[in-house]
Amino acid sequence: MTGPEQLSFADGPRLDLDEALSALVAQAERVRSTQGRLRALLSATQVVVEESDLSTVLRRIAQAATTLANAEFGALGVVSPERDALEEFIYVGLTDEKAAKIGHLPTGHGLLGVLIDDPRPIRIPLMSDDARASGFPAHHPRMDSFLGVPVRVRGEVFGNLYLTNSREGSFSEEDERLVEALATTAGFAVENARLLEQARTRERFVTTAAELSAALLSSSTGTSFDLIAGRILDLPDIDKVTVLLPDEPAGAMRVAAARGPDEAELRGTLFPAAGTCAGDALDTGRVAARPREAEAHDPARVMADGVVGAVIAAPLETRGRLFGLLCAARNPDRARFTATEVESFSDLASRTAIALELAHAREESQRALLADDRRRIARDLHDHVIQQLFGTGLTLQAVASSVSGESEAQRLRESIDHLDDAISQIRTVVFALSQREGSLRHRIIDVVAELCATLTRPPAIRFSGPVDHAVTGPLAEEVVGVTRELLSNAIRHANADRMSVDVAVRDESLTVVVTDDGIGIGEPDHRSGLRNLDEKAGRRGGSFVVDSQPGTTAARWSVPIPRDGGGER
Repeated sequence: MTGPEQLSFADGPRLDLDEALSALVAQAERVRSTQGRLRALLSATQVVVEESDLSTVLRRIAQAATTLANAEFGALGVVSPERDALEEFIYVGLTDEKAAKIGHLPTGHGLLGVLIDDPRPIRIPLMSDDARASGFPAHHPRMDSFLGVPVRVRGEVFGNLYLTNSREGSFSEEDERLVEALATTAGFAVENARLLEQARTRERFVTTAAELSAALLSSSTGTSFDLIAGRILDLPDIDKVTVLLPDEPAGAMRVAAARGPDEAELRGTLFPAAGTCAGDALDTGRVAARPREAEAHDPARVMADGVVGAVIAAPLETRGRLFGLLCAARNPDRARFTATEVESFSDLASRTAIALELAHAREESQRALLADDRRRIARDLHDHVIQQLFGTGLTLQAVASSVSGESEAQRLRESIDHLDDAISQIRTVVFALSQREGSLRHRIIDVVAELCATLTRPPAIRFSGPVDHAVTGPLAEEVVGVTRELLSNAIRHANADRMSVDVAVRDESLTVVVTDDGIGIGEPDHRSGLRNLDEKAGRRGGSFVVDSQPGTTAARWSVPIPRDGGGER
């Protein structure tokens, strides 16, 4: 050879070498690709496990699976506790605008439902060739290849990963294995997030119960229900709160307090308990919950587009008393109440009922102390003040009989009359203090105190006869209203220095007289309030007479007392 020797192979060995090199390069490419996808799996796993908020974890799982399998669209469907539908659907790759055009999100029919019934991976090259893939709504994007993998938490299916439109044309077996591996890791992440969410939920409800108990024990029981509804509405994901009272007729409920949509219209409304979540709680004596469902007649729930959201109800009950039923509702686009929320809500209702029991016991104790104090005051007034005034009157009478001048004797007699009037008023107060709270005397005294709080000289109040025992029911209500109207007229129009209110029961008739020393009424027929009083007396077979002149006005409202003491005639 004249030049450098050149290495050469026979055709056979050279062909074998080329094939070996090609196989080696292909194997190296597969190793590189596998390493890349393993890195992607590790990256996806890290993304999934680094979050603790459950909603964020679910969205990141769907996003990580979509990226890992190189899919155009991805979703995570959360299976309902009944294992018959999807309760929540988190989608990736589809804008909110396009999702809104599609309408309601999938609930687990068709191919999605197959994975619910049989939780094993499904891989389909072309969905149009599969009879199970049907029912796509209008505006739904075209979908070809499909991969579905269940996500298990402690061996139980929590939800399913759905991936469509592989950018490689179709999903491979390797895609399936990688997504299964991600689903396994996702199950642990979901479990941890759920445990943390449950702990946070219990903490929120316990904190709310403690705050409510403190507030109820330091406020009037008359505002308890409004206070409860307002505080519970502050809890996350609560859109409406109502407090319901079992009412007559039997089987009905009345809304005692409401917060949320239509709260003003709801207060005081009456509706049948049958078929409602609160009715279930009332019948069983335990907490009851219902998921989102089709239109239902339940004022405690939130309705939108013919669908009502989830609701939960629990009795506010202690061993000795049922205060009412507490209901909390969500908008239809929110998830149902979880088992942890149901348990925590029941505990909150129990703690609130105990606080209500203690608040009522505190008020009853205060009322008992007040009653004792009133009885002591009444006893002191009767035993000491009246006796002193009576003794002073007797002394003045003796002095008046020994005074020679007629003018001085007349002045002493007038003073004696004033003392007699004072004794009469004190006896009225003593009798009212000795009676039960809420009696007719108490109510009339309260009306006088309310209307005359700013007057320098309050009106004299006198009661004659068995006012509390003879006048009851609707007639007692009417007497309070008549007293208020007569006294307010005198305060507004009479410009009086002295006023008095006399309520008397004699010979089966009731008379209310309000007198003043003002400028007079003028033309009473032109005042609608006085005409109303005349009509009220006429309906009961009585009369209303006004005797008015400058310096002296007396308005007398008189009606017969029915045999039942207060029934309508």
